[in-house]
Amino acid sequence: MAKSRCENCGLRARYHRNPQSLLGRLWRWHATWCPGWRAYMTSLPQEERATLAERYGLKKYQ
Repeated sequence: MAKSRCENCGLRARYHRNPQSLLGRLWRWHATWCPGWRAYMTSLPQEERATLAERYGLKKYQ
C-alpha cells in the first residue's frame, strides 16, 4: 500500500499554523469527508487515531 500524503499535507500544515485561516478551515472541513483522510486515520494505531481525532475535533474517529 502506498504511503498516505495526509501526514505531510500542506493544507494540514496551514491548519496547524492558523486554524482560523481560510485554508485551515478548508482543510478541517475537507477532513470530515475525505476518503484519503479516512483511510489514513484507519491505518493508524488506536491511540494515535484517538489523539488526532481529539486534536482536530473529529468525533467519528474516536
